[in-house]
Amino acid sequence: MKLGRLNHVGVATPSIADAIPYWRDMMGATAIGEPFDLPAQGVKVCFIDTPNTQIELIEPYDASSPIAAFIAKNPAGGQHHVCYEVPDIYEAKAWFEAKGAKVLGEPRIGAHGTPIFFVHPRDMGGVLTEFMETPKGDH
Repeated sequence: MKLGRLNHVGVATPSIADAIPYWRDMMGATAIGEPFDLPAQGVKVCFIDTPNTQIELIEPYDASSPIAAFIAKNPAGGQHHVCYEVPDIYEAKAWFEAKGAKVLGEPRIGAHGTPIFFVHPRDMGGVLTEFMETPKGDH
């Protein structure tokens, strides 16, 4: 398995609409994408481009969303996960499983349209970590 670049940092928020002014006005973000629903993942998503990565704002899609429990524990939201690219999602999944890490579910299509999976924080130094297959045409 070869670890690729940091693709994004996931930030959970109770409201993307309320979070955007912070990123625009306080942080100076100018490249803020349009929010979109990702019901298969149970989230609403908005990407903010930075010079070297992205911020992924994630809001619960509904009460059954996996992000809803995070927001219940952290009402203001906060850093939820980091996401690294890998050349081959299935090779990466097998790598982590062989190391005894708890992979959370099977690879599925994520917000960038490529396969993803998560590894449990206890096996990743306390950080929920997402791995995504590098989008074709990216570095």
